[in-house]
Amino acid sequence: MTWQRATGLVAAFLFSIPLFAVAQEVRLTARDGALEVSGTLLDFDGEFYQIDSIYGVLTIDGAGVACEGAACPDPAAFVSEFMVSGASETGSTLLPALLEAFAQREGYGVRRVVEDDSHFTYELTDPARDALAARIRFRVSSSDEGFADLLAEQATIAMSFREISEAERTRALEAGLGDMGNPARSRIIALDALVPIVSPENPVRAIPLDDLARAYSGEITNWSALDGDDAPITLHLLRGGTGLSRMFVRSVMRPQRASLAPDITRHDTARDLADAVAADPLAIGISRFSETGNARSLGLTGSCGYQNRPSVTALKAEDYPLTVPHFLYTPARRLPRIAREFLSFSQTPEAQIAVRDAGYVDQSPETHPLSRQGDRLAKAILNSGEEIGADELKRMVAALDGAARLALSFRFDGGSTTLDAQSRANIALLAAEIERGRFDGQSLLFAGFSDGRGRASDNRRLSLRRAEAVRDAVAAVTDTTALFSVSLGADGFGEAMPMACDEDAWGQKVNRRVEVWVR
Repeated sequence: MTWQRATGLVAAFLFSIPLFAVAQEVRLTARDGALEVSGTLLDFDGEFYQIDSIYGVLTIDGAGVACEGAACPDPAAFVSEFMVSGASETGSTLLPALLEAFAQREGYGVRRVVEDDSHFTYELTDPARDALAARIRFRVSSSDEGFADLLAEQATIAMSFREISEAERTRALEAGLGDMGNPARSRIIALDALVPIVSPENPVRAIPLDDLARAYSGEITNWSALDGDDAPITLHLLRGGTGLSRMFVRSVMRPQRASLAPDITRHDTARDLADAVAADPLAIGISRFSETGNARSLGLTGSCGYQNRPSVTALKAEDYPLTVPHFLYTPARRLPRIAREFLSFSQTPEAQIAVRDAGYVDQSPETHPLSRQGDRLAKAILNSGEEIGADELKRMVAALDGAARLALSFRFDGGSTTLDAQSRANIALLAAEIERGRFDGQSLLFAGFSDGRGRASDNRRLSLRRAEAVRDAVAAVTDTTALFSVSLGADGFGEAMPMACDEDAWGQKVNRRVEVWVR
């Protein structure tokens, strides 16, 4: 074996969590004896050796070499160990449910060892060897703590109830963890939402988003101001350090330049909050869609009267404005094999079943025919005028007639073709569905829509560009052979079918979208 041929076994690479407290000398020899590298053993992850040699730090595939020296590990006895840290919203129930489903599919035995309220460990046993295969430690706290542990190289996977911040992204780059804003560094494992909830006895059915902020700031104190009874409002929220509370402040309070009132009843868990609100007809709370208990959720209304209600379909299509994904973030480094296999499993149809069984919203696309879009079409007709006339509505209906809408959408920042996080994940999700053959022999129409700001003709062109950009992005990541079995088209309808009020910033974002219609 020449040195050039041997470089396929060698790569400069640093592991994030060293397994060897005391480094020792070893010699790695290629199976045919043609290559020999000596150095200080830094790590072994069950597949690859990492050594500090005269050539620098090298990572060498264990399958191609034999290890000699007192420090050489026994590959058969290797136990993969890594830590998962971050948001309690993700780590308390959702990720354990996915991990247990993964273990069941792979045939591992599972044992959960609880240390305290925020620390527990999963031990996966290989029954074929009757030996421990992996030890996965969990630290359940907050998204902030998860990113901090990742940056400190104490965690291999960070759980988050939000996107990584620009400051965290910068620190990750400086730490050599790669660009954590790159779609390859994160994945969405389930969907959730912030949901205002009330007692079933409360007559209020919906609330304007700005009034929700005014209520939690103490400006609105009586239900009569919200079309309810003449009675005082009691406010409930999770404790301040939770991701849900922080997301509520960021998404609802901050846009209204409002601060939380001091007399809010705080709770440690969403379940405790939901139970307290359900028992009090005067209460309002903010919970997760996946944890409303016996309380009733409220719809969100805009200034023009549109109402957006939380539902499984609305969350999948991101039609509900307070939709929140559950993220997993990983560094740009080689992960332990079981960690890689688990992350791959998290995107499979089997994983979506586990997500649903755990009470969260999965990402498998549903389809809804045009006949079920009556409310949206009615609003489109009511909002038609000089710029969006009957001819444009007829063109839209003709293009969508006989097709079914996928409960999967793509949304953008204002005036651009920049996709948000959930939409970026939907690119890979739709590509995977195409590759699995779900749409063989069918046509997918990427239908672009815009908000109502600006001239209708400009919005129509912008919506078409967005539809084409999404279509091209899906095609670019889809296996070429799979594309021969499906037809991909694009069209733009501008502001023809609004879903929310353009007078509100959140309504504009809801209206800026690309839908996918299947025929």
